[in-house]
Amino acid sequence: MKRALKIFGGLLAALLAAAGLHIAFNWQPDRPVEALTARWAPPPSQFAPIAGMSVHLRDEGPRDDPLPIVLLHGTSASLHTWEGWVAALKDRRRVISYDMPGFGLTGPEPNGDYTIGNYVKVVVAVLDHLGVQRCVLAGNSLGGYVAWATAALQPQRVDKLVLVDAGGYPLRSTSVPLAFRIMRTPGLRALGHHVLPRSVVRSSVRNVFGDPDKVTPELVDRYFDLATRAGNRAALEARFRQTQPDEALVARIRELKQPTLILWGGRDGLIPPAYGQRFHQEIAGSRLVMFDELGHVPQEEDPARTVAAVQEFLAAP
Repeated sequence: MKRALKIFGGLLAALLAAAGLHIAFNWQPDRPVEALTARWAPPPSQFAPIAGMSVHLRDEGPRDDPLPIVLLHGTSASLHTWEGWVAALKDRRRVISYDMPGFGLTGPEPNGDYTIGNYVKVVVAVLDHLGVQRCVLAGNSLGGYVAWATAALQPQRVDKLVLVDAGGYPLRSTSVPLAFRIMRTPGLRALGHHVLPRSVVRSSVRNVFGDPDKVTPELVDRYFDLATRAGNRAALEARFRQTQPDEALVARIRELKQPTLILWGGRDGLIPPAYGQRFHQEIAGSRLVMFDELGHVPQEEDPARTVAAVQEFLAAP
């Protein structure tokens, strides 16, 4: 019996030592925004004082465009997710993208408010700051939720709507990125504020691509670096707690009057294609385009094909 206990104690000590080494090796403290801007905020990036934050944004294309296109990214992403679309659109259209509160280089919302209502207020504040009265509003995932909520709550500011694997409905995922599961799990999420294995970031990004082999080391670098921006990991935990489906708001999806394009990745496990079908059924006159081989971030996985659908939509009378 004593020998068995001794062996067990030795194994336990070895496991604890291995866990300690793993934590020490992957300990990743927050980094100040100044340490990240050189790589991730080259021109035309700018930082604007909006809603009590220094918002990282890009405002590109002709200033005389009467209906600028505003792009909203998803959870743990940044304005960089839209770079392919911006490159294709900016010659003829004014295109605005920004890091939403809690993400990218913008960082935490000063009051810790990550409700959909506050995200909508920030959209309006960005439009006001840039002198935009009315826009085409596009969003992916969380950004899609914010986009249609803005169209519902501030219809006078949204002329057309583009939803890309958008959130908002009560959700049943078939596959969730590892980083999201960690930040939703009591006991692990506190550790997640300080420990960030690169393998977790890589696994999470691969999870949202229809073809994981398209995920490059440079792409992992970006998601990894911006996750470590001071305050972003704590904000992610708060966002998961606060940004929930709102039954009263969801009921207003049927009231949307803006011309709406819905783009969806057929291999999206986080927000499966059935939710794209539901948006299509509930938004009168909407158009649904399904990309069977793409995942949750089709605008990043295949920007050329997805933006072509947007260009066709925008050109329609």
